[in-house]
Amino acid sequence: MQVNAYAAPAAGEPLVPTTVERREVGANDVLIDIEFAGICHSDIHTVNGDWGPQAFPLVPGHEIVGIVREVGSDVSTHAVGDRVGVGCMVNSCGRCENCINGDEQYCVEGNVATYGATDRDGTITQGGYSTHVVVDADFVLSVPEGLDPAAATPLLCAGITTYAPLRKWGVGPGSKVAVVGLGGLGHMAVKIAHALGAHVTVLSQSLKKQEDGLRLGADEYYATSDETTFEDLAGRFDLIINTVSAKIAIDSYLGLLAVDGTMVNVGAPPEPLEVNVFSLIGGRRSFAGSMIGGIALTQEMLDFCAEHNIGSEIEVIEAAKVNEAYERVLASDVRYRFVIDAKTLA
Repeated sequence: MQVNAYAAPAAGEPLVPTTVERREVGANDVLIDIEFAGICHSDIHTVNGDWGPQAFPLVPGHEIVGIVREVGSDVSTHAVGDRVGVGCMVNSCGRCENCINGDEQYCVEGNVATYGATDRDGTITQGGYSTHVVVDADFVLSVPEGLDPAAATPLLCAGITTYAPLRKWGVGPGSKVAVVGLGGLGHMAVKIAHALGAHVTVLSQSLKKQEDGLRLGADEYYATSDETTFEDLAGRFDLIINTVSAKIAIDSYLGLLAVDGTMVNVGAPPEPLEVNVFSLIGGRRSFAGSMIGGIALTQEMLDFCAEHNIGSEIEVIEAAKVNEAYERVLASDVRYRFVIDAKTLA
């Protein structure tokens, strides 16, 4: 079926209205009427070519919430009328050890990304800035009742990206967690870490978002532009979540970790980050990375957010304003995620 969408015609060019072809619904497929599609910083990096060449034209969008219109003959997990979500991947091999262990994002053969990847039929996947999408049922999530569908949309990327390391490193009551950056990812890390019972500190360049940070669940808020911050907080944290997609002085932040503490990068800057090994050796510290989460963990995250009434802080826009939204994201002029109303694409 032909569906309306917004696509980048070439690297660095503004997105334009277009149509894309969605495959026929197979035995294990779900056809979704898209309600909302989130704008992730990754979308901008991708269409600008920051992360390598892409197959254009390209429809971005890997934060998708909608209503099931049709299911294949073998689908029992979802039914017509269900509210569902789709995140950053739409398939994987299903056979390798990582897939079997529920870490489909680390599929040995490479997971199939929601856009810009080669799908099982050999076509290039096209994302959620569109009216409809067809996805393998095994990669479709249930959106619990009680979650506002628009505010739930960024959970499919920003939510799971921050939930996964918080769960992996065992954050709970008594944990001391620092979040670097209060943006699309950072504000979700604050909300989720707070709900897990941690003592949460935001580390931001300035104090201009301090009021927001404390409202969202942070216990403390410090400006990293103040040199005394790194002296006052030395050796304090069990876990630091770095959500910033830009180069920062990693060694300075490693010094804020307690013995056996870990700093996890979830932001993905295009340039390499430098680390002095003595920053690790000196406190038996770890520097790690984390990428989204498997399907089961993503469903756990959605259920957790519903239980704790957690959604993203959003600004809903018409599809025609997508290029303006991109400019505002790059200018840090959004608190904290843009979500496209897919009905405006019809």
